[in-house]
Amino acid sequence: MNFDFKRMVKFEHNVGEQEKKYRLYAGAALVVISIFTASIALLLIGLVLVGTGFSGWCPAYSGLNKSTCAATTAAGGEESSTEDNATNG
Repeated sequence: MNFDFKRMVKFEHNVGEQEKKYRLYAGAALVVISIFTASIALLLIGLVLVGTGFSGWCPAYSGLNKSTCAATTAAGGEESSTEDNATNG
């Protein structure tokens, strides 16, 4: 597996809607826990999760050429097939 630095700076959405929710909830929980435990590491991890959840872009996913956006891949494939059916039928 190669890590592609050029893909990392494109800022394309690569976090799906379901994963955004999980990242936001987990990040908020870690931020709250870090307030009570005074843990800087939990605070930083929580802030990163909240930031990637809000933006929909994960730099690690970009570098690894991974995407969990099911809507863009499924919608793109379905739209082209329905257009083909409309022109053919």
